[in-house]
Amino acid sequence: MAGKVDALYFYIVAVSVFFTVGIVLVAIMLAVKYRRRPENMVATQIHGNLPLEIIWSVIPLGLVTVMFFWGAKLFNEQEMAPKNSMDILVTGKKWMWKFQHANGKREINVLHIPVNKPVRLTMGSEDVIHDLFVPAFRVKHDVMPGRLSNVWFEATKTGSFHLFCNQYCGTEHSRMVGKVIVMEQNAYQAWLGGDTGESPVKSGEKLFTSLGCATCHLSNNAGRGPVLVGIAGKSIELLGGAKVVADDKYLYESITEPAAKIVTGYQPIMPTFKGLATEEQVLQLVAYVKSLKADSTAGPAPAEAGKSAPVTADSPTTTAATATPAPGGAQ
Repeated sequence: MAGKVDALYFYIVAVSVFFTVGIVLVAIMLAVKYRRRPENMVATQIHGNLPLEIIWSVIPLGLVTVMFFWGAKLFNEQEMAPKNSMDILVTGKKWMWKFQHANGKREINVLHIPVNKPVRLTMGSEDVIHDLFVPAFRVKHDVMPGRLSNVWFEATKTGSFHLFCNQYCGTEHSRMVGKVIVMEQNAYQAWLGGDTGESPVKSGEKLFTSLGCATCHLSNNAGRGPVLVGIAGKSIELLGGAKVVADDKYLYESITEPAAKIVTGYQPIMPTFKGLATEEQVLQLVAYVKSLKADSTAGPAPAEAGKSAPVTADSPTTTAATATPAPGGAQ
């Protein structure tokens, strides 16, 4: 992705330099050629040149249109992580970066990743606005409190690369730095297989249990709340007829601001987990909800889970085996 971003950047620079130099040179030339002289004290009135005006309007329009569509294409590519991406949770906090890998291994201010493998970061902030910036990867994304954000990249060579917070976040902002270490696949697997902790999914499952989410979100909940197995990525119908996809941001908002989007058929009775769970724990809950696939082995057997209607654009529930905090304002 860095090469694509650089190509657009150099295109914009080249266009800017061409017109800047061209306009300055033409201005100097005209100033010299048509300078005021004793034999020509009265200026000649020029009433316009239609072909010239069309040319100097159409050509710049075409160039900036190319910039727009090229930039929009790159933006969409940066927003849509490949399906084979490896997920890493990131929490920004004064004044450090905390990383948690899928197997539970944690790091602070250092991120180990494999080469030639898409990496998707799911990020949140514990306090103020931070900004994760890896110049070598052309990756820069705000990390805000109360909102989940995602960014992805793919390192194409091994080595150690600088990691910064690019948003002023307090007195120790300049010390909120780190590095990304890109390793060969075998070396990364050996590193990852060392001393590990509890995975985000497992931590999220424990949180779901300890926070009492099972009361409303098991398959036998008597309609108290949507059942969540297989909900990730599905289209959900909200009160009022609007529809939303249950992506990471939707799940995050539904845990922290459950009344923001109410699923059709349910009442706004779910309490918020804001203040009860840390930013890192909310990310773990989101990871757990995403892990609940239709063929999940957790909870009741599929035959039993099938007694509940699946979540669709016209239905408020999904086949379920296990419960979690209700996403999308599910009540």
